[in-house]
Amino acid sequence: MSKSLYLPEGYKAALSLRETQHAIKYIKDVFQQALSFAATLDRVSAPLIVTTASGINDDLNGVERKVGFDIKEIGGTEAEVVQSLAKWKRMALYRYGYQPGEGIYTDMNAIRRDDDTDNTHSIFVDQWDWEKVITREQRNVEFLKETVKAIVKAVAYTKRKVSLRYPQLRAEICDTPFFITTQELESMYPDKTSKERERLITKEHKTVFIMQIGGKLASGEKHDGRAPDYDDWSLNGDIFVWDEVLDNALEISSMGIRVDEESLKKQLAECGAEDRMKFDYHKMIADGTLPLTIGGGIGQSRLCMFLLEKAHIGEVQSSIWPEDMMKQCADHGITLL
Repeated sequence: MSKSLYLPEGYKAALSLRETQHAIKYIKDVFQQALSFAATLDRVSAPLIVTTASGINDDLNGVERKVGFDIKEIGGTEAEVVQSLAKWKRMALYRYGYQPGEGIYTDMNAIRRDDDTDNTHSIFVDQWDWEKVITREQRNVEFLKETVKAIVKAVAYTKRKVSLRYPQLRAEICDTPFFITTQELESMYPDKTSKERERLITKEHKTVFIMQIGGKLASGEKHDGRAPDYDDWSLNGDIFVWDEVLDNALEISSMGIRVDEESLKKQLAECGAEDRMKFDYHKMIADGTLPLTIGGGIGQSRLCMFLLEKAHIGEVQSSIWPEDMMKQCADHGITLL
């Protein structure tokens, strides 16, 4: 049994299984339209697999094992199931000829075999991945904050629509995010872990954007890991909302302004990953071929479980769970799909 599995006392789902299925579709329809309008994004198709040699798969924290296989039809070429589309999206914007102020979003499905499963984590990941071309003048904190505010407004709008259709859903959402850096958070709670800090600050402010994730803090520790070759660690962050059902902070989005030639070089050196410069993706950033962008991912199942007041992500997505987890959930009124 996962030690982090939380079983809310007296939990009873507000919606039936059938209502839940209808509501999931409704949320996805409403939110992606709101997101598209708020950020000027076109919907595009995206890959489930990429070749290993392309170097455009997301390395996440750099330690997760990718799901890979060889392709018989292409001479045994090695392929990988994507872990996210952080790099692919930037390449797509270049190939499709998008200009500053224009962007794309897509449905991203991934398998993260090394993720620990609990209330909010599954080995199956589904999210809206989005990316937008920006100017060099927009590579600043204020532009990042304005983009975060627009995404939070889209979430709050979706919440209002869902609550009108399902009035039994009574949880509220704060549509004004509180901004704080990881260093400010460490200085505020020096004796707490990063997860404890996230919980404390989100409980107080309800909707929070925690900025500057990836680099080392004054303590010498990192708040959390980030791959060195997509987000600029000085211009990124995570959106958290307060989940009353789980009595905890819930991360619904990771996003940021992407690396330019200088931050890519600096972050690769910090991670000892300069060898990645052999890939076309990295070379195209270094020589200015790829556009400057901002982008991120917004968890589809995470958003659905939050808006539908569910206790477990398995109530809104079909995945594979440990048998003891399934039994514990069933004993506490949590029905996994």
